[in-house]
Amino acid sequence: MKILGVSLLFFIFPAPFAFVTVQAFTGTYGINYGRIANNLPSPDEVVTLLKAAKIRNVRIYDADQSVLKAFSGTGLEIVVGLPNGNLRDVSADGDHAMNWVQDNVLAYLPDTCIRGIAIGNEVLGGSDQFSGFLQGAVKNVYNAVNKLKLSDVVQITTAHSQAVFANSFPPSSCVFQDNVVQYMKPLLEFFSQIGSPFCLNAYPFLAYMYDPEHIDINYALFLPTEGANDPKTKLHYDNLLDAQIDAAYAALEDAGFKKMEVIVTETGWASHGDENESAATVDNARTYNYNLRKRLAKMKGTPLRPKNVVKAYVFALFNENLKPGPTSERNFGLFKPDGSISYDIGFPGLRSLSADSLLLSLKDNRGCGWCGCYSIILTMATAFLLVFSR
Repeated sequence: MKILGVSLLFFIFPAPFAFVTVQAFTGTYGINYGRIANNLPSPDEVVTLLKAAKIRNVRIYDADQSVLKAFSGTGLEIVVGLPNGNLRDVSADGDHAMNWVQDNVLAYLPDTCIRGIAIGNEVLGGSDQFSGFLQGAVKNVYNAVNKLKLSDVVQITTAHSQAVFANSFPPSSCVFQDNVVQYMKPLLEFFSQIGSPFCLNAYPFLAYMYDPEHIDINYALFLPTEGANDPKTKLHYDNLLDAQIDAAYAALEDAGFKKMEVIVTETGWASHGDENESAATVDNARTYNYNLRKRLAKMKGTPLRPKNVVKAYVFALFNENLKPGPTSERNFGLFKPDGSISYDIGFPGLRSLSADSLLLSLKDNRGCGWCGCYSIILTMATAFLLVFSR
């Protein structure tokens, strides 16, 4: 039976797949595909959008079947999420964790390139509703992944907000909150053992909104500015995101995990907000996200960790009309629900893609006779009108 089991596993996962070193992030740029909305494009259309934009790294906050099926065979690399509401059950029962991994990860591999599992989101630093379950859930999910021989393929992480930090400026002064340390240190110890990074949701937008009197908006938007100096390290910062990342590195070093990598799992800028959210404008969102792309394309590190190339997932792919909270929460998308761009930072929208594909098809058929092409041209012209009459 043991030999049969090994043979069956080998059949399902060929040798090249089974021995791939885990790579949860390819390159430096990724995006969060949130779906708290009732008006978004289908997952198949989303795949078209992502491939046209050449965005390969994608994070979702659950393990939705329709999304995982749509991503099958596309080469897009996805991190799925175990929602906070599942942490209690998964933490308490290893079998529950195994069932979840089998149903939501193993069932889709290798056709869907699932490269990671995010265990909860921003669990620590707020209410303690799920804090006590995070460590157990992380270990049980990892153990399940390991038993299924997927630990070299699927990386286990969890993302933190900046609420886990006691100080963030200057970056060198950053440490973890006292009420977080009891959960954070054993978690970091385990992540250090299995080679997982520290995942940070970093928002210069929120920092600026909280303290506009002391933070230059140009510093938050990657625009020319005097910047800021860290008096302890003597390092200079010309943008706020680098400072936020280095604050995380300082907290990790203080906790004894100097070698752990920091990956930005969320960052973005709202394009619309309430009256008291004056920084949430289309111009600011365009500026931040355009300059962020340029910053990541340089493939360089931060002042404190110049050899650690900054990697970031932008928040978010779409505006999400059902998200609770202030208006800004529903307006972080690079794209509108109809697939058109929220503002231009170099990505095509679904409408432009539809028009381009129609024009290419017409060119491909220009050599045929009029009678033979009449119905094709009529159909395409009708579709063209429908696309642009929405």
